Amino acid sequence: MSGRATRATSAVDRLKVRSGNAKYSMSRTGSGHFFLTEGAGQPPLCAPLELDDFVAFVNGISPGPPKRVSKLDVAFEKQLIKKAP
Repeated sequence: MSGRATRATSAVDRLKVRSGNAKYSMSRTGSGHFFLTEGAGQPPLCAPLELDDFVAFVNGISPGPPKRVSKLDVAFEKQLIKKAP
């Protein structure tokens, strides 16, 4: 499998985990474009897209997990605010 397909497959796998819908499926056209469906035999959820556009589309369907912030990050940001001119 090419690196292009691996990157697209990883995006779909993350979507499956985030959304809880394991039926999402990715297909690739003969021209190298990708599209997403909600399961085999279902209509496409998007027009065939280039890799970067496809990954952005898939990532936009379901929000990712919130970014973890440590106590040290919070303390550092407070120091930056105090020292700002």
